[in-house]
Amino acid sequence: MIKRTLKEIQSMVNGYGLNKKDNIKSIKGVSTDTRTLKKDQLFIPIKGEQFNGHAFIKAAASKGACAALWCESEPTPDTDIPLIFVKDTVTAIQTLAKKYREELSMKVIGITGTNGKTSTKDILASILKTKYKTYKTQGNLNNHLGVPLTLLSINEDTEMAVIEMGMSCLGEIELLSKIAKPDAAIITNVGNAHLLDLKTIDNIIKAKLEIVKGLKQNGLFVCNGDNPSLIKEVNNLKLNQNFITFGECKSNDYSVKVKSFDKKGISFTFNKEKSPVFFLPLLGKHQIVNATAAIVIAKYFNIDFDLVKKGLLNLTLTKMRSELIKGDAFDILNDSYNSNPESTKAALDTIYSLNNYSQKIVVFGDMLELGEKEIDMHKEIGNKINLNKLDYFFTIGPLAKHAGIEAKIKEGKCKVLSFMNKKELIKTIKRVVKKDSIILLKASRGMKLEEVSDALLDNKKI
Repeated sequence: MIKRTLKEIQSMVNGYGLNKKDNIKSIKGVSTDTRTLKKDQLFIPIKGEQFNGHAFIKAAASKGACAALWCESEPTPDTDIPLIFVKDTVTAIQTLAKKYREELSMKVIGITGTNGKTSTKDILASILKTKYKTYKTQGNLNNHLGVPLTLLSINEDTEMAVIEMGMSCLGEIELLSKIAKPDAAIITNVGNAHLLDLKTIDNIIKAKLEIVKGLKQNGLFVCNGDNPSLIKEVNNLKLNQNFITFGECKSNDYSVKVKSFDKKGISFTFNKEKSPVFFLPLLGKHQIVNATAAIVIAKYFNIDFDLVKKGLLNLTLTKMRSELIKGDAFDILNDSYNSNPESTKAALDTIYSLNNYSQKIVVFGDMLELGEKEIDMHKEIGNKINLNKLDYFFTIGPLAKHAGIEAKIKEGKCKVLSFMNKKELIKTIKRVVKKDSIILLKASRGMKLEEVSDALLDNKKI
């Protein structure tokens, strides 16, 4: 974590107002939330549409905050802790993170993409830590506040940092990339998400490609080459940095190929340099594409294939991202943190491919923030679902219901039922589920399908 004197902090954020007697006091990390603030941290209050962190200065002081940044437009509080005044605390935390990153010798890998960011981050970090002291983004701290908080959490002896970068609008990833200054960058893929704000897939491509705006001149850009529109835009950029493509298409620099798979994971190889066979203890062909991107980066930073194999075997994924939960009678594949048409199709392909289960059940919930075509996109899921490879297809929510309506038109052994109520859904699953079944949970985060998982595995009520 960042450890600096208050005098140094004031200089780094271009602030003012610090008393000389407080110059030598030192912070140990930063916090924007008094609920988790620790002694000697710098409190950085954030003002949002629904809240104002400046109102919690007393709580910060009582928890032992070393000092606080303070927006100059806010009334000066009656407090004993030192204040450093700035024009805007959001800009200040971003500036502080940028300056701190510049002072560190570590290598940074930035990751963005519509799907697979978090899985790729987890895979890459697991490989890198076989050789280097590695830090990765925790949870979903991948936005205009999360990335600065991540950087400011990194210890100075860290050698590698894997930074996830998300976005909700044009310009956000450019900002994050210029703060983090990655030595290498990955775009996992580009698909239909954030359409409520960005409107078109072309805008999504532009937004994701902003990651190269902060990429170091001698850095490496690794990009999924299976999307022609994305590659066309990359070529238009006329990059100076090294550029490598990965994916399933044979035209990629690193083309991945499945060797075998079962419920324990996937064995795969790729078309490069006497590639060995790797084993990834995850389900889904899309995950070996993510793993290939990670291996490209690992090779760039001089990690040999034996260490890559070790890193893959020791992998732990962030919860609710292709998370296989083993129950006493059945398994749950919880992939319900994010959802869009592409990730839903990948999740369905995964469950289609699993042959060692007595029964396959899919719970499909609303895909949110898809804009004006959201109903059509849900209908498409129903149109393309393979009912002969499932036993039950359950939908939950007003949008997912459209997938159920379309699926009912199709022929197949699968029974299709739609629900608006989780209690009824859970009751039905408990009634029909067999021993040695697998249940896929797929929806956007707002649908809270972890409640379904908890209720099924622990008999919790919701």
